Amino acid sequence: MNRAVPLFLLLFFTPLSAEDLLIYSDPHPQAYHTSTRASVIDSRCSSHPEINFCLEKDGKPTDTENADVDTSVKPRGQCVIWLMGYNPLLAERLNHYGLHSIQVAYAREWFSQLNTEPKEDTQHLGNIRCEALTGLDTSKFIQIPLADSMQERAFQLIKFLAKNQPTARWDYFLKSDGTGLNWEKIIIAGSSHGATSSARFGIQQKVARVVMFCGPRDQFEDWQSLPSATPPNRFFGYSHILDGGWTGNHYTRSWLLLGLNKFGPIIDADTTPAPFAHSRRLTTQGDVKNDPAKAHSYVQPNKNSPKDTKGNYLQDEVWKYLFTSDVNAVGTAVAPEASTPMNLRKK
Repeated sequence: MNRAVPLFLLLFFTPLSAEDLLIYSDPHPQAYHTSTRASVIDSRCSSHPEINFCLEKDGKPTDTENADVDTSVKPRGQCVIWLMGYNPLLAERLNHYGLHSIQVAYAREWFSQLNTEPKEDTQHLGNIRCEALTGLDTSKFIQIPLADSMQERAFQLIKFLAKNQPTARWDYFLKSDGTGLNWEKIIIAGSSHGATSSARFGIQQKVARVVMFCGPRDQFEDWQSLPSATPPNRFFGYSHILDGGWTGNHYTRSWLLLGLNKFGPIIDADTTPAPFAHSRRLTTQGDVKNDPAKAHSYVQPNKNSPKDTKGNYLQDEVWKYLFTSDVNAVGTAVAPEASTPMNLRKK
């Protein structure tokens, strides 16, 4: 005798795929840290000594990559790719917010040798960034194959983690066919050079969010105004007002080219509480002893980040907002600030 199975039972007994829901199956919920070499994960990895991007230097590995997750925290279903050197405190805060986090070894060293902005090419650095990030042939000044790009190394690392750390559900960030990352679940973030590259990648590839600490720069270029694959409301910037990139109008200019004024005015995060009027442009005046160098690093989590009397980070609500706020909640649009010069080249 055939009987119809109630719909709720079908839903209950039908297994959910990684695409449907992220739930940990860890019998011992805990914080996990993984450190491994890109060249161990992927034999295609190679050195590019012409831009000081090598697998080893002075007999020591330089292609170490890091991954962090805390399965005791309810997951948000997004993974942060950090585009600078490994920052354990940042990883700890991200995990605390329910985010997975990885830091990849990719060709960011080119900046020390190719940091020029010729007048005749207003996308020179942007094209170099794009090639280092994606492996696409976008610049004649650098030759980075797919295997050595940020995009592929991030994919290979997460694929490795999915296989070797299944209880942490890294598989959730892979495409259903296993051919790459599901970028709609990926947050790209960085500081300074990394913030600038994060913005460039977000323009090239649609991602869940772009977080830019003390950036972007490339103040003589205009790639920031290119049509963006990532909706502009998903870009978030945070700077100290004594940072040289801020006083030099580098960041404010880039923020306007990205169109971030459409989502609210520049907000002093020290005096305006979360959610900071839902703005995408936040600043701080935190005490850095009037030192621009300290101001530059102040905005991202680090060992010197100030705490209150209870040991809580003073900027924690800002960091949490940057990485976890609703991207569809936006502030009131304002006109571009007339005080921000859009042409910073010396006449």
